Amino acid sequence: MPENGPGTSVEIEGMSKWFGDFQVLTDINLTVQEGEKIVVCGPSGSGKSTMIRCINGLEPFQGGTIRVQGIALSQKSKVLDAVRRNVGMVFQQFNLFPHLTVLDNCTLALRWVHKIPRKEADELAMHYLARVRIPEQAGKYPRQLSGGQQQRVAIARSLCVKPTILLCDEPTSSLDPEMVKEVLETLADLANDGITIICVTHEMGFARRIADRVIFMDRGKIVEEAPPLVFFGGPREARTRHFLEQILH
Repeated sequence: MPENGPGTSVEIEGMSKWFGDFQVLTDINLTVQEGEKIVVCGPSGSGKSTMIRCINGLEPFQGGTIRVQGIALSQKSKVLDAVRRNVGMVFQQFNLFPHLTVLDNCTLALRWVHKIPRKEADELAMHYLARVRIPEQAGKYPRQLSGGQQQRVAIARSLCVKPTILLCDEPTSSLDPEMVKEVLETLADLANDGITIICVTHEMGFARRIADRVIFMDRGKIVEEAPPLVFFGGPREARTRHFLEQILH
């Protein structure tokens, strides 16, 4: 974690969540500093994706608190709108509108939600399409792109609203292996821009490369968190060691 960071981006205290009678998250405590890069890993069903969906208000939680840049999260629409203005989200699925061009996918929220004029929205979208290295695809439709290109469009769309926090929910899990690298390279480039990133992924090479901290979750709890050198070099918990043995060999 940066020693002299400018402030706190996300603060989770004692957060718990249930799906009916099943408790999917238990007493989650996590503080993320501005500009910090966090990779969250763990076995399937450990609550990783649910945790970051709670940060963006996509999932309600029943216990504890979440503060995003000082705003206490609730399900009130005004609170959610205020939080989401600063938080971008990249999903497992690209969630692009198939009937809209790449450019229109990127400008839709800018024009209709943020009321930005078309010319300005187009210029902003083209800037971020260039940032993810696909400006030449602006006039195409999603079906004309590879999976990796579609995910880069989704990243550009998230960046168009100029978020200070980017949440990534297993952004490469639906991609063919040869397309994973291009998406991870894009995220690694963004990691140098000072944006706060919380990324759920099984790509441990990516974690070693960009993470300030790696968080390991299991059975709805944070089991261990450490800088990559410590996490991969000598994890404290037996469950973490077992997970790494399974995923790295």
